[in-house]
Amino acid sequence: MSELTSLSALQMGEQIRNKKTSPVELVEAHLARIENLNPKINAFVQIDGENALKQAHDAETAVMQNHNLGPLHGVPISIKSSIDVAGMRCEAGTKRRAGYTAQTDAPLVTRLRSAGAIILGVTNTPELLMAWETDNLLYGRTNNPWDLSRTPGGSSGGEAAAIASGCSAGGVGSDGGGSIRVPAHFCGICGLKPTPGRIPATGHYPQSAGPFALLGVVGPMARTIADLKLLFEIMQGPDIGDPSAAPVPVRWPDRDVLKKTRIGYFEDDGRTPVTSETRAAIRQAREALRSAGFEVEPFRPEGLESARQLWWQIFGVAGGMLLGPLIRGHEADVSPILEEFNSWVAAERPHTAESLLDTWIQRDLIRIQIFEQMKRFPVLLCPVASIPAFRHGERSWQIESKTVQYLDAWSYCEWFNLLGVPAAAVPVSHSSEGLPIGVQIVSGPWEEERALSVAEELEQILSLQRTPGTKKILQL
Repeated sequence: MSELTSLSALQMGEQIRNKKTSPVELVEAHLARIENLNPKINAFVQIDGENALKQAHDAETAVMQNHNLGPLHGVPISIKSSIDVAGMRCEAGTKRRAGYTAQTDAPLVTRLRSAGAIILGVTNTPELLMAWETDNLLYGRTNNPWDLSRTPGGSSGGEAAAIASGCSAGGVGSDGGGSIRVPAHFCGICGLKPTPGRIPATGHYPQSAGPFALLGVVGPMARTIADLKLLFEIMQGPDIGDPSAAPVPVRWPDRDVLKKTRIGYFEDDGRTPVTSETRAAIRQAREALRSAGFEVEPFRPEGLESARQLWWQIFGVAGGMLLGPLIRGHEADVSPILEEFNSWVAAERPHTAESLLDTWIQRDLIRIQIFEQMKRFPVLLCPVASIPAFRHGERSWQIESKTVQYLDAWSYCEWFNLLGVPAAAVPVSHSSEGLPIGVQIVSGPWEEERALSVAEELEQILSLQRTPGTKKILQL
C-alpha cells in the first residue's frame, strides 16, 4: 500500500492507463494511509471516502472499457479548504464560516476533475489564511510529517502535510505571501506560485479582488516538478471570475534554448540572514545548474526592500482593513494566530484613498525597476525562507548573531507576490536535524514554463527523499 502512495501523480496515471494499477486499489491505499497518519498530522478537515471510492469504481470501469482517459485518470488528490469543492467544506479555518459547504466546484477543480482526478478531501489552513503556520479554533493544529513538533507552514500547511506524507498525490494551495512556497519548503515538496490570473482564483475565499488580486494566487503542489508541470497545464487558462486573467498560451521552452538562460543567484537579501544550511542549499543548487549547462552568476536585484514594504502595505494594512468587518463583533471567535496578525495591523496607520493609491503606483514603479534589472538575468535562484520548519509557536530565531523576527523570515517570498511573478519551490537538501530545505526558482511574469523547466533541470540532478515515511511519522 505505501509503495502505491509514494508514486508520483504521473506514475499513478501511467500505471492506471496501462492497467498495472486499479484506481480502486489506489484510492483505497490513500484512504488507508489517511486513516493511519491523519490522526498524527491533522492535515485533512474533511475526507469524502465514500464518494472517492465510487469515483474510483467508475474510473476502473472506464479503463476496462478502453475509454479515452485523462492524464490524471483515477489519481487521488486534495484541495486546500479555501477553494470551492462541491459538497465539501470551504471554511478557510474561521468560525465565521463554520459548516459552510461549497455548492459548486471552482473552475480549477472542474478542470482537474475533467482530467480524471479524484478528490479525496480538503485540507487545513490557519484562520483566514493569515499565517505561515496552520492552526485554528475549528480543527486545531496541523503538524509537519517530518517532525510533529514543528509546523508544516501556512497557509497551505494542511495541503503540504497531506502530500508530503503520501496521503495525497498532489493538490492545490494558495499564496499571497509565501503560502504555497513556505509549506513546500518546510515539507520537502514542490510548489508553484504563478502569475496572478494564470490559474484562475475564482472560487477562492477570501475572494481575489481589489488589492488582493495583485498578490494572491492559487497554484499546484506536488512531490515532483513533473507533477507540478502537469497540474499547471491542467489548471491554467483564463476565467471571467479572476480579475487578473489573461489568455496566455502554454509555451514550454526548447531545452537547448532554455540552457542559454542566464540565472542570477543570491544567498541572502542583505537584511534578513539565512541559516548556514540554507546558504549551502543555494550553493548546491547553483553548482547543479552549472553542471547542467546554465550560466549562473551572483546577482541580487536592487529594490527588494522597497518591494517588501509595499507588500506589507497591501497584504497587511489593506488586507487587515478588508478582513476587519468580518471579525468585528466576533472577537471571541478569533484564533490566537489571527489575533496576532490583527495586532500587527492595528500598529499601522490605516490607508487613506491617497495612501492606497500611492502604494499602488509605487508597486508598479518598483516592478519596472526590477524587471529592467532582470533583463540580464531572466531567472533568479534564492532562498524560500530564512529557516527550515520551525517549532510550533516560535516567533524569533538567532541567525548569524542577529534576531530574525517572524514577519521577516518569509520576506524571500513576499517580494515575488508584490512583483506578480511566478516562483517555484523545489527541495534541494536537508538540515542537520533532517528537515527539508528548498530553494526558489523565479522568472518574469507569465513565464511559469521557464521557471518550472529550470526547476525540473535542478530536480533531475538532485536525488532527495521526498517523504518521511510511515514509520518515522508514527514514531514521533
